[in-house]
Amino acid sequence: MLVVHGAWLPGAGLVIWAEDSALPPQAPRRPGRAPRERPHPFAADHAALAAALAGAVPQTVAPSARPASAGPQRSGSPSAPPQSTGPQAPTAAEPGSVLLRLPTRAGSPADSPELVRPAVTEPARGTVTLAGWRAPALRYAPADALALLRAAGDRAGVPGATLRHLAELAGFAVDLVRRGRVLPGVAGSSEPRPTAFRPLAGASAAPRAAGPGRAHEAGARAVWRPLLTGADAAWARSLALALPPAGRAAAADVPAGELVADALDALTDAAARAALTRTALTQGGRRSGAVPAWLAALTAPDGGFTAERVALDALAAELDDWQRDAAGGAVRASFRLVEPAVDPIADALAAALDPTAATDTDATAATATADATADSGGPGSGAETGSADAGRWRVEFGLQAADEPGLVVDAGHIWRSPHAPSGLAGRLDSPQETLLAELGRASRLWPELDTALRTATPEALELDVEGAHRFLREGAPVLHAAGFGVLLPGWWRRPSARLGARLQARSRTAPGTVAADGGFGLDALVDYRWEVSLGDEPISAEELAALAELKTPLVRLRGRWVELDPGRLAAGLRLLRSAGELTVADLLRLGLAEADSADALPVLEVVADGALGDLLAGQAERRLVPLDPPPAFAGTLRPYQRRGLAWLAFLQSLGLGGVLADDMGLGKTVQLLALFAGDPPDAGPTLLVCPMSLVGNWQREAARFAPKLRVHVHHGAERARGDDFVAAVHAADLVLTTYSVAARDAVDLAGIDWHRVVVDEAQAIKNASTRQAEAVRALPARHRIAVTGTPVENRLADLWSIMQFANPGLLGPAASFKKAYAEPIERHGDADAAERLRRMTGPFVLRRLKTDSSIISDLPEKLEMEVLCNLTAEQAALYRAVVDDMLARIESTDGIERHGLVLAAMTRLKQVCNHPAQLLHDGSALPNRSGKLARLEEILDEVLAAGEKALLFTQYAEFGGMLRGHLSARFGREVLFLHGGVGKADRDAMVTRFQSDAGPPLFVLSLKAGGTGLTLTAANHVVHVDRWWNPAVEDQATDRAFRIGQRRRVQVRKFVCAGTVEEKVAAMIAEKRSLAASVVGTGEQWVTELSTERLRELFALEAGAVVE
Repeated sequence: MLVVHGAWLPGAGLVIWAEDSALPPQAPRRPGRAPRERPHPFAADHAALAAALAGAVPQTVAPSARPASAGPQRSGSPSAPPQSTGPQAPTAAEPGSVLLRLPTRAGSPADSPELVRPAVTEPARGTVTLAGWRAPALRYAPADALALLRAAGDRAGVPGATLRHLAELAGFAVDLVRRGRVLPGVAGSSEPRPTAFRPLAGASAAPRAAGPGRAHEAGARAVWRPLLTGADAAWARSLALALPPAGRAAAADVPAGELVADALDALTDAAARAALTRTALTQGGRRSGAVPAWLAALTAPDGGFTAERVALDALAAELDDWQRDAAGGAVRASFRLVEPAVDPIADALAAALDPTAATDTDATAATATADATADSGGPGSGAETGSADAGRWRVEFGLQAADEPGLVVDAGHIWRSPHAPSGLAGRLDSPQETLLAELGRASRLWPELDTALRTATPEALELDVEGAHRFLREGAPVLHAAGFGVLLPGWWRRPSARLGARLQARSRTAPGTVAADGGFGLDALVDYRWEVSLGDEPISAEELAALAELKTPLVRLRGRWVELDPGRLAAGLRLLRSAGELTVADLLRLGLAEADSADALPVLEVVADGALGDLLAGQAERRLVPLDPPPAFAGTLRPYQRRGLAWLAFLQSLGLGGVLADDMGLGKTVQLLALFAGDPPDAGPTLLVCPMSLVGNWQREAARFAPKLRVHVHHGAERARGDDFVAAVHAADLVLTTYSVAARDAVDLAGIDWHRVVVDEAQAIKNASTRQAEAVRALPARHRIAVTGTPVENRLADLWSIMQFANPGLLGPAASFKKAYAEPIERHGDADAAERLRRMTGPFVLRRLKTDSSIISDLPEKLEMEVLCNLTAEQAALYRAVVDDMLARIESTDGIERHGLVLAAMTRLKQVCNHPAQLLHDGSALPNRSGKLARLEEILDEVLAAGEKALLFTQYAEFGGMLRGHLSARFGREVLFLHGGVGKADRDAMVTRFQSDAGPPLFVLSLKAGGTGLTLTAANHVVHVDRWWNPAVEDQATDRAFRIGQRRRVQVRKFVCAGTVEEKVAAMIAEKRSLAASVVGTGEQWVTELSTERLRELFALEAGAVVE
């Protein structure tokens, strides 16, 4: 296997190199002092690199390089067709070598965490140092690098941490361009700087860019730079902090922040040019000086242009001034809106609505209102005196540290003292000049500030109520987007500052009753009426009419400031006059979705009676009476599982779908089987779609907990088709199939009238555009359930796809969902959008955590479970071959030789059950070849999504090394690996790191090296990937996590391959666990005493072992 790494070289672009696990890990020993640089012993050559990258982008390894400063070939080139929607595909890579400073021990570079060796080698001893290693590499100019990084997941090699980090940078650059967060600029034409990259010997030297033709001309380059403010600036800082240490291996002298900034600048420039491939910027505008050439260069592939030096200097100065307006500096102006102490208009309104309550105080307020009305002027009018001041708003000025928003110095203090305040010392030289300059910069974005700037020492801008409203609605967002500090009253962001609506619905069944089995469903009719409110207080039609008469945008009503939008006032009056009936689906969409127009009132709450009310409150699971499992269910449900069963049955009675998203280990399978077991005989079949690795598990669990269910497995090359398939379905209660078959047999499956469709591991349909997701969503069913142990709220695109299956159309089209929810929440942390989404989805998602107070008392301290995994076809073929070969040899031997052959057979069969690559020792790729590995990945997906840690035990150090490399590459996380060759100091360091909160989340241990003497209570998951047939040994290993100091429930999973020797031995031990020590003894020696016929039964592969 290859692990592909990336390194960014300032001024040169992206350099790609790779490690090859097939090459020897040790560098040749040389006497004497180590040289400054040595050939990397297991770096892939250029041909292997090109082959690994061929799956991502077209590759042509060029013998000669383009200039380091050059961009991609011009769009007229056949190998680089113009693209208007994305970056151009790389057309050439410059071969060479790169000097890397890498961790080195015992004279050889250390393996990266992602590298999987075919065999575990003796670990190197000695201290770790940094040493220089030269590796074959391919260099890409920025435009080519952008396309390669955007396709980072489509290559044959495993991407290392550095390449994944650069791919994240490339995605950020494309996003900035898409949102228009870029600024054009000009950069000088600099000489290429020395880098760690060395072109191949014999390759033609990179030609210099064409220089100026005359002495008074100069060469320059038009560039696009990212505009980083607010959340974007914070994300850029996070990316700099997240740069893997190996990311500086080729540029050790460049600080991490500078390296990431250079890469982001270059990738943003490449992304902007790709987006402007067919755009001309030279139409109109200034036609003299350097501007025309600069504009043309902004869309040209290389960006280079020449101009007279004087004109170029003038252009650079103008651009610098302009960009300062956009980006600001270390200190920025701040604007704080202060509301008036009293609102005479509100007092007059109160008197008008309730004349009998008018008092002397009201009369005084009315007089103040008249005074304010008579004296009021436009925004920024002169200061007023007397009672009129009470109704004025103020925008107070100040200076704020850009990197410390809490540090604000008001303008009054700055004008009283010419020296820099202590908080801003070191950030600016002249605070007064800075304040004036910042206010001038802001006034170009919000011209209403000009009035305040007519004074020599501006401290604030006074506004009337209309001016204050314009500032809140228009000025504040513009200034904030430009990077200024804006402080608004807290009430402005609260929903109670605006009128809202409450939807009240009444079902046509009696309150408290549950609909019949048919349910009232999404098409049932309910009666409804609207109520307009301010926060929790209702507003009458008379009050709304009086508010509309005021024709003021802001008023203080009932002790709080409220925005009065004319459109929303009119909408409120219309709502109060409306009532009638609508369907449950319309009620859900109307009451839970976001308003379709700006004038529509936001829906603050939907109140309903009966079952629908419980559902909308999101508390159905708590309010429902726990449901006892039906008589056909052969098991016992815990209290929280009975509540889950009641919730599932409740949604079914309403004709609605749901998402069962309980934390892993809480028994989602048994809750569903209890639901299935309660179906009446004429209900119709249930279709359950799941990953191939879970089909066998569902078969066995159904036979155990719902033995009366008729189960049909629709999978494999011999599966029923046509009329045979229809007959098989109608003869079954539960039909099991996989996602891949659901996509292939979509037409046949869609032709069945399913009572219920269930998708297990529903994250498999998270990509809504995939064939299997579309096929599953198209299946007709009266009831739909999605099952997942991954927090669905963590990935909003996944949530939409899963909810689109469970309740089609509830969240609207994907594009509108992305605009209304995904982008505001994930990009900008919009709490209001998150609350709206929670309100919409909450009623249909049941997620209980192991840490919930109502759950934890129901769980044992240690939850042990056996996980049955199926073999792949490749594993099954190898398994049979090993059995046939070993039994033939065992039959012809006896004594010690026979004992040895039996133990060897056991070992080889267990290796096959783990992974074919472990038996074959060929260093082949691991994905998609092992049922155990597929199930392990599914479990670890949930462990990592929950922010938890896991211990993975194997008795084979070789397989442990394979797991470490594969899982590190699969999850992009460091995976620790402890085996017998690890020294005490390294062992202690691993334990300390794992136990720390920020330490690696996964720890692979060989059973012998890590089974005793360690405290690893940071983990609350233990997986025995293969079995050592001694329960005491396995319990000792489990107790690394389940011991004093463990504050959480521990889940222990023991993997067994179905239909193999593993399942049969596990069954023997389970039957006689109390006598296991005497019956089984230690290890597997007892197997050697079995007769050949008994061995044949033990080793034989049973039906159902393979689900393919």
